[in-house]
Amino acid sequence: MKILLLGSGGREHAIARALMQDTAVAELLIAPGNPALAQLGELVDCDVLDGAAVARVAVERGVDLVVVGPEAPLVAGVADAVRAAGIPVFGPSGAAAQLEGSKAFAKRIMAEAGVPTAMAHVCTDLPQVEDALDSFGAPYVVKDDGLAAGKGVVVTSDRSEAIVHAERCLAKDGGTVVIEEYLDGPELSLFCVCDGTRVVPLQPAQDFKRAYDGDAGPNTGGMGAYSPLPWLPEGTVDDVVARVAQPVVDQMQRRGTPFVGLLYCGLALTSRGMRVVEFNVRFGDPETQVVLPRLKTPLGQLMMAAARGELPKAPLDWDAQAAVCVVLAASGYPGRVRTGDLISGIADAEVMPGAHVIQAGTRMEGAPGEEHLATAGGRILTVVGQGKDLAHARKKAYAALRKIHVAGSHYRNDIAARAAGA
Repeated sequence: MKILLLGSGGREHAIARALMQDTAVAELLIAPGNPALAQLGELVDCDVLDGAAVARVAVERGVDLVVVGPEAPLVAGVADAVRAAGIPVFGPSGAAAQLEGSKAFAKRIMAEAGVPTAMAHVCTDLPQVEDALDSFGAPYVVKDDGLAAGKGVVVTSDRSEAIVHAERCLAKDGGTVVIEEYLDGPELSLFCVCDGTRVVPLQPAQDFKRAYDGDAGPNTGGMGAYSPLPWLPEGTVDDVVARVAQPVVDQMQRRGTPFVGLLYCGLALTSRGMRVVEFNVRFGDPETQVVLPRLKTPLGQLMMAAARGELPKAPLDWDAQAAVCVVLAASGYPGRVRTGDLISGIADAEVMPGAHVIQAGTRMEGAPGEEHLATAGGRILTVVGQGKDLAHARKKAYAALRKIHVAGSHYRNDIAARAAGA
């Protein structure tokens, strides 16, 4: 099987790493990729937001399956163009991708499907925003309706901060903002593989969105994650599939926009029961980095089965080991980020037993023969540790992370600490 993987971040590095462990995957093409992905497959020059260009590459190179990593190509309808060329795609159509592309659309689908979620007001002007904020009260939850790379949500007890964020969202072209009630309780992420009709859950994970220790600072794209969740009540995953994922997939099919690919269910276990926080239509970063290393079922074959509408009924096979990952972020992240800093120590980190490094915001710099790895984004890399339990996995991740050096970089010291009993 020859696969074309679209993307260039940590999520795609983790996906590629898992795909290359599938014996059915003979060749991997990646567009546009990064320095680490170049070690796992052939990088191809292609605009991943241009569906026609992606379809052309897939046809010319004889690709059997296209896997779309990021949300932007999915919302842009790249999967539609590839399917029209007769090639299976792991990723939803542009219409189905609106589950992530528009939070207002996702709320409509949940209402139609009877899925439990936070009460919300969809606002298109400031007076509506102010009324919604006052009706819910603090803490205020303000969400950009469109794509925002994981940084479109502000949760604050400061009403003026909430209004400033809402104004930013409204100022965008076609600006719409969603004001929600605050959901208490722990959050979890559950990835579900979907083939248009059936849903197969992966193992749940929890990520850490705030920039600094103790959940302080602004929201980020994610600063770390762990799996499994020892505190999760038994039967939760089955409950999420029955009450959230399957009803949404059923509703999307009824609408004539079947959902094929990865449905990411972001959930809160509140004092009033389970509630959906958000949907994404692709693997989440950094949760992918701790879920896929635990998956023993071959990923390429699973994705192809979903793309063909042939998901197996047998449960997936999982490694009992735990995984913890910690993100190393660049100077200034999640604000104005400095790039071009030298990265050293990855090789030293990777020789440590039970640890590996996933690259995201990296690039090669320097004259030919003198190239070196440098920072190229906010989240530079993720260090993953695996062990017999969360405490051991966490210890391995942090020990490996300390081998890596980037000027001005920062990371959280408390990833999975509470769950591991640290």
